[in-house]
Amino acid sequence: MSKQTEFSDNTSLYTLQLPSRIDSITIVENFIDELSAKYGFSDELYANVLTCLSEAVINAIVHGNRESSEKKVYINLEVIEDKRLIFTISDEGDGFDFNNLPDPTAPENIENLTGRGVFIIKKLADQCIFNSKGNELELHFKI
Repeated sequence: MSKQTEFSDNTSLYTLQLPSRIDSITIVENFIDELSAKYGFSDELYANVLTCLSEAVINAIVHGNRESSEKKVYINLEVIEDKRLIFTISDEGDGFDFNNLPDPTAPENIENLTGRGVFIIKKLADQCIFNSKGNELELHFKI
């Protein structure tokens, strides 16, 4: 499922390559369960990581790769000294303008069924960084 590499400076790297199918989210959920068990996530951290990664991966599959069977979603995780998680989620899509998203809390958007993923991610992650193209997201969490 995931590939792990250990480094002598207390850094571990994990990589996942997912098909652009909604059911790939199960792989992400299992991966987070494994991480939580290994690193002793608090309930809050577990919920935040699960929510953010689920939102990011679904966005990558649906909006980035447009559920194309030829495209993949990539997740890389760097665990630094068992204290910090840095996830990078990327897709093979054209990206998007993350600076001009509608505010999901605005009265005209409040009843929309979609459009909250990036908003939620920014609230729950300790840090959220998009690449300039908008097809890669870096998420930071303190353990």
